[in-house]
Amino acid sequence: MEYNFDAIRCYYNDDVPSKLWPLADRPEIEAFVKGAFPQVDMEQIRQTIRSCKTIKEFQTKIVLYFLDLLSKASCDAIASHNVESIDFSRGHVFVTNHRDIVLDSAYLNMLLGKSGKETCEIAIGNNLFAAPWIEDLVRVNKSFVVRRDLTGRQMLESSKILSAYIRQEVYDKNLTVWIAQREGRSKDNSDNTQSSVIKMLAMGGPSRDLMQNIRDLHIVPVAISYEFDPCDYLKAAEFQLKRDNPEWKKTKADDVKSMVTGMRGYKGRVNYTFTRELNPIFDTFPWIDDKSAQVNCVCQTIDRELHNAMVLYPINYLAYDLKYATDKYAKMYTDEERAKAADYLNGQLAKIDIPDKDEEFLWQMLLTMYSNPVANKEALERERDEITPLT
Repeated sequence: MEYNFDAIRCYYNDDVPSKLWPLADRPEIEAFVKGAFPQVDMEQIRQTIRSCKTIKEFQTKIVLYFLDLLSKASCDAIASHNVESIDFSRGHVFVTNHRDIVLDSAYLNMLLGKSGKETCEIAIGNNLFAAPWIEDLVRVNKSFVVRRDLTGRQMLESSKILSAYIRQEVYDKNLTVWIAQREGRSKDNSDNTQSSVIKMLAMGGPSRDLMQNIRDLHIVPVAISYEFDPCDYLKAAEFQLKRDNPEWKKTKADDVKSMVTGMRGYKGRVNYTFTRELNPIFDTFPWIDDKSAQVNCVCQTIDRELHNAMVLYPINYLAYDLKYATDKYAKMYTDEERAKAADYLNGQLAKIDIPDKDEEFLWQMLLTMYSNPVANKEALERERDEITPLT
């Protein structure tokens, strides 16, 4: 089936004059730049934006420039591992765990750009478009739109279009696409792949064989490891608000606050670890005509690759020992590292300002977030010799 992708696709070079250049005069953009980067000459930025003739020029001259400033202001270090093992002569779907609304994909593209690789197209939910101009900004930055405001049959049709678009970019055009393993960030850092994401990816293929459609996308999991998550206290607060009122839902203002906090907040060390293309693993699985089992298999395979590749920091090991009242990992952090991590966690707890603040519950949520990557690796070690595919 032929689809029209104009409503969701990334903008092309031909769109630059009508979509990018007008953004140079947006007062909201000037306010953000002045607030976050007071040292930057805004008039020079406007001139540079208007000089861009292509999407790549915009990313190189503007986006990567600001991301470099942002990373230096909020990260002690940011690095990638194993990117040289990826065959960029063909398209891939990079599937990552989801920590930050904006920066997960943005830093990935920064690292790819700095290493001379082609940047990814980015899947972004339209729930983040707090204003119409934001959609133009992200689409001119190689983002395509995932509709979150639909239900029932509309959502199914939207998923088919989205899947067909991703397949076109990856399989037909040999481009690379980024997508998170789940809708929304993993609040407790459990990092489990959502089955609906895999079902959506498989929809766009021509085969009745779900696994063949997935193979065509050359999936590569990429593990994102933040030492400190500046949004951790916001996520902990969400856990209590949801506990106290199951009907509680985030507002657009909450999303904006999370975006700004995530972008500007201190992250310590950040690592992106590219795992391996999954097709050779899929090829070892026994054939089974059960789509649910196949989807489950793909989800578990992505999860294992991500959990195994996560970089663990002293705060992860300390949080595990505190949560489970043990000294199992005491050798993984020094007294100085223990004190720094404990001070950080207590400082984040103090930032939470909600009605009927339950400090013990919130403390346990913070410990859970930072200890789960350790628990995931432990579970992987226990299962390594026992796992059989499609179970």
